[in-house]
Amino acid sequence: MHVSDQRANRLFVVLAGFFLTNAILAEFVGVKIFSLEGTLGIAPFEWSLLGVSGTLNFTAGVLVWPIVFVMTDVINEYYGVKGVRLISWVAVGFIAYAFMVAYVSIGLAPAGFWVEANRDLGVPDIQHAYAQVFGQGLWTIIGSIGAFLIGQLVDITVFRRIRAVTGEKLIWLRATGSTAVSQLIDSFVVLYIAFVLGPQHWPIPQFLAVGMVNYSYKMLAAIAMIPLLYLARRMIKSYLGDAETERLKSLAH
Repeated sequence: MHVSDQRANRLFVVLAGFFLTNAILAEFVGVKIFSLEGTLGIAPFEWSLLGVSGTLNFTAGVLVWPIVFVMTDVINEYYGVKGVRLISWVAVGFIAYAFMVAYVSIGLAPAGFWVEANRDLGVPDIQHAYAQVFGQGLWTIIGSIGAFLIGQLVDITVFRRIRAVTGEKLIWLRATGSTAVSQLIDSFVVLYIAFVLGPQHWPIPQFLAVGMVNYSYKMLAAIAMIPLLYLARRMIKSYLGDAETERLKSLAH
C-alpha cells in the first residue's frame, strides 16, 4: 500500500472514531438536563413562544452533537457521500448496541457491598440511580436514533449541493448551511417521536416552542464551531500534504 493511501486510511479511522465516540457520548450524557443560565451564573432568561414559556434548559447532549455535525462535514469533504453514509449507519448500529448493553447491565443483580458502599457515600439507591441514568425510555431512544439518521442523510445532501454551487470556496457556508437544515429536522424529529408520539403526549404548541428554542441553541453552537472546522482542515492538510489532500477532495466529489 502506498504511503499516501496509508495516511488517508489512518485519517479516516481517526475521524470515524472521533465521530462514533461523540455520537455515543451524546446519547448517554443526554439524559441530563442542565440549566444554561445556572451554568453560566446569569439570571434566568424567560422565553415565551406560542403560549408556552420556559427558561434555557437543554440536554447535555447538545455539548457534543455540534462536534458530530462538524465531523460529518469534514468526512464529507475528504471521503464523500459514501464515507459519511457508511459511518452514519455504523454509528446507528453502535448506538443501538450500546443501549442494548446498557439495558442488559441494568438487569444484572447489584452486589450488596456495592449498594452499601454507595449508600455510605450519600446515594441511597445506586441501582435505581444507575437505571435512571442509563435506562432511557424506548421512545427517547427511537426518537434520538431516528432523528440522528435522518439529520445525517439530509446534512450529506445539502452539503454536496452547496459545494456543487460554491466549489472550494465558502467552506463555512456549506458547513453551516447543511447543519442548519439537518439540525432543523433533527431538533423536531426527536422531540416529536419522544414526546408527542411517546407517553407524555406533548401538545403541538409545546412541541414547536421547545423545538425552536433547541434549534436556536444548536445553530449558535454550529456557528461557534466554524473555527474548529477550519482548524481541522488545516491539520488534515498538514498531515496528508497538499497533493494527497487535493486527491482525496477530488475523489470525494
